[in-house]
Amino acid sequence: MTLYQPFLDYAIALLNERLELEPYPIPIGFESKECTTGKGKREQLVVTTSHAFKSPKLRQIRAAHVEGGDSLQVLNFVIFPQLTYDLPFFGADLVTLPGGHLIALDMQPLFHNEAYQKQYSEPILPIWQRYQEDLPWGGDFPEEAKAFFSPAFLWTRPQETKMVETRVFEAFKDYLQAYLDFVQQAQPITDSQRLGEILEAQQRYLNYRAAKDPARGMFTRLYGEEWTEEYIHGFLFDLERSLAVDDVN
Repeated sequence: MTLYQPFLDYAIALLNERLELEPYPIPIGFESKECTTGKGKREQLVVTTSHAFKSPKLRQIRAAHVEGGDSLQVLNFVIFPQLTYDLPFFGADLVTLPGGHLIALDMQPLFHNEAYQKQYSEPILPIWQRYQEDLPWGGDFPEEAKAFFSPAFLWTRPQETKMVETRVFEAFKDYLQAYLDFVQQAQPITDSQRLGEILEAQQRYLNYRAAKDPARGMFTRLYGEEWTEEYIHGFLFDLERSLAVDDVN
């Protein structure tokens, strides 16, 4: 079963249609990784593939796709804007484990002031509301994480796989289309103070996500600690590394 492959296929096709896409470098050893878990009848091949692109307004568009049979399917799809735009991040965490499905979709804000919410959160609230009946609130999540989500954060735990294949997929499409509308309209920021605030906000988000990445335990069990930490810091959340390279150059 490859539950989230249609999501990834849709996203890449849409991005190619709407953006001037270029490849984003994936460090050697991270394009694809596999291992076997379990024994006997429970033996299962787990394959993790990485995909990455960039565009003039988007620094990194990247996906980590884990396929491990019925009990392990994950797609982590995140878009990081260029540091000269005040765009939010696009984030989709789509997770299927033996205990069920965990779905998180959002345009994660750089700032929480009224003007920013009016520009980027309020326009997508109708999309969020459209799915509340079928995809209700998924319950508690860490208090410290709340600062990184918007009022249109879609967080749900659907019971049925069919709901993931239909309503979650539709929500994913709607959020991504709306995000690309924002990208299309975005104008570069030239004010130096604002640019500093954008850099600080992006660093704050990436440092939090790298430190608290919920996939860390899973990847460590599958591929070991060394590979996992390098994958997190060298690919999934690589802003600090890329800034360091820019400073050297």
